[in-house]
Amino acid sequence: MTPMNRHLVIAAAILACGSVAVFADTLVLRNGRSYTGELLSVRDGRVEFLVNRGRTERFSVDEVDRVEFRDQDRDRNRDDEDRGPSGNERPSGLREREVDVRGSMAWTRTDIELRGGQEVWFESRGQVRWGPGRKDGPEGESGSPRNAARPIPSRPGAALIGKIGESGDPFFIGKDSGPIRVRGRGTLFLGINDDYLQDNSGSFRVIVYY
Repeated sequence: MTPMNRHLVIAAAILACGSVAVFADTLVLRNGRSYTGELLSVRDGRVEFLVNRGRTERFSVDEVDRVEFRDQDRDRNRDDEDRGPSGNERPSGLREREVDVRGSMAWTRTDIELRGGQEVWFESRGQVRWGPGRKDGPEGESGSPRNAARPIPSRPGAALIGKIGESGDPFFIGKDSGPIRVRGRGTLFLGINDDYLQDNSGSFRVIVYY
């Protein structure tokens, strides 16, 4: 059995057991093309893969080079690592800036410069309308399903998120007041956890303490 076939047999076994903690984030074909999404099935020599925006692609096992898996809880665990010990109160004397985070914009530049290891606190309010019948505050949609197309797939849709620098990794903020420990150095950007912004309206008013 080739390494690729062994990999797909393992994937099929995971799916057969009904596991919900593991998803295939990336499927790479032998011709070099790759797809981001969720592995649906491996059976009868065929691979079904749900790509961004809900389209299902089907491939022969022989076409697939590898399937890269990621733990669904990894984003949550990383966010938890970024947060300081629970119960921390915001110290006095911090600088603060209020930012309007529009739901129709992918990212809003705050012009706040942060350094690695710095702790930041947030106060947020407001609502964003992000689709028919969908209107949520900074905490995002309750019971929101995983969506691989969002900046943070396993976190609630339309929730408040941030990143450090234009190419930084997104991190979850939500309704949390902090502290959140900064990874890396650069400008703080704020946005919402949504992959389709054209029908969005409303905004969050966010006070950043740093």
